Amino acid sequence: MNYEKLAVWQRAVGLSADIYAETKHLNDFGFRDQLTRSGLSVPSNIAEGMTRSSHKEKIRFLDISRASLAEAKTQIIIGLKINYLSKTKAEVWLQETDELSAMITGLMNKLKASS
Repeated sequence: MNYEKLAVWQRAVGLSADIYAETKHLNDFGFRDQLTRSGLSVPSNIAEGMTRSSHKEKIRFLDISRASLAEAKTQIIIGLKINYLSKTKAEVWLQETDELSAMITGLMNKLKASS
């Protein structure tokens, strides 16, 4: 399966790129680095997992991706609470993290069913 054709990977790339673009002005390098790293981990682990040969390995990397997404979501919530992120942008990202998580779970379930 070509991971680049997966809608979940494409959307995760878009979220990660948007996080980088929107947080480049932040002077809190620790926060910015943590958020961009967790966002970057999502599509990266989807890509790595989907190029693995076994369904078990694919599922493991998708699970890591989903966990990174939860980490990013937590950081987005904190960023909103401390006024690092605009309410509008944070709400878009929070909805996207929820939708991506559901998509990753669906892909995991599909792989489990076919193994």
